[in-house]
Amino acid sequence: MKVNIIGKNMEISDYLRDVVAKKTRKIERYFKPDAEMQIKLAIEKSRHIAEVTIVADGVFLRGEEATGDMYSSIDAVLKKIERQMRKYRTKLSKRLREDAFRDQEAFNAEVDAEIAEVTEEEDEYNAPVIVRNKKFVAKPMEVEDAVVQMELLGHSFFVYRNPGTSEVNVVYRRADGNYGVIEPII
Repeated sequence: MKVNIIGKNMEISDYLRDVVAKKTRKIERYFKPDAEMQIKLAIEKSRHIAEVTIVADGVFLRGEEATGDMYSSIDAVLKKIERQMRKYRTKLSKRLREDAFRDQEAFNAEVDAEIAEVTEEEDEYNAPVIVRNKKFVAKPMEVEDAVVQMELLGHSFFVYRNPGTSEVNVVYRRADGNYGVIEPII
């Protein structure tokens, strides 16, 4: 597994890098060697934030924890990722197959090239403005797979490509706890 450690508002010491590498070995054994784990460590005021994102075979796992100590944050976020893996292991093994996505290598290259964030300043009236713009490739998958991905990421919606129609669809969590799907009519 490829592990990338990034520091925000802090410098990553060799000792901290070694501690993170040691703690992530337990999780690495669950994934193929080509899987990627990004660990973002940040300090904001007195909060020490650890964020982990894992991309493996088109599956995204994400967790974030903030405590008063960086080592506690790292431990907590890795436990959260392990819980996600256990919770969704059965669903993922049933739904996601190695050939679930067409041309997986091209998808990975596009994701690496296209993910971007753009920050815009507030206008003079302090009205809500767009402060983040995120680009990604909408992967072809069934709606059940999209629901699993949405839950793994902890989001309230997920954008994906319907393999039958090749249209971009959105699955979302409704206020009543059920799910909805938005399909465009063109």
